[in-house]
Amino acid sequence: MRVVYAEQKTQTVSSVFAHRLIKSALLSVLVVAGSVGVGSAQAAGTDQYAHACATCHAAGVLGAPKAGDKAAWASRMKQGMPVMVKHAKEGYKNMPAGGLCKNCTDEEYASLIKMMAN
Repeated sequence: MRVVYAEQKTQTVSSVFAHRLIKSALLSVLVVAGSVGVGSAQAAGTDQYAHACATCHAAGVLGAPKAGDKAAWASRMKQGMPVMVKHAKEGYKNMPAGGLCKNCTDEEYASLIKMMAN
């Protein structure tokens, strides 16, 4: 069987399949490489959120603003990131010190806060 393209190129079905298979494999490699580089920080943040923040912020336990509830986070975010990070590290109201993330850096706290506020 032969396939004729608009440019009048003719190839066998097996060569078309091989070409598509190679393109698909290369695309998969690029996607994986991209997720290891750029996506690894995002994945780490998602993992930290799941293990620490989600305990309270997924359901709004004890008045914690729910992740993704922009209205609930708006007044808090107006205080500025340094205050938000301080609250996460030292505890605030019903939030325990460290917010269940005992080894988070200031940058990781800030990233998690931004993620939950959006």
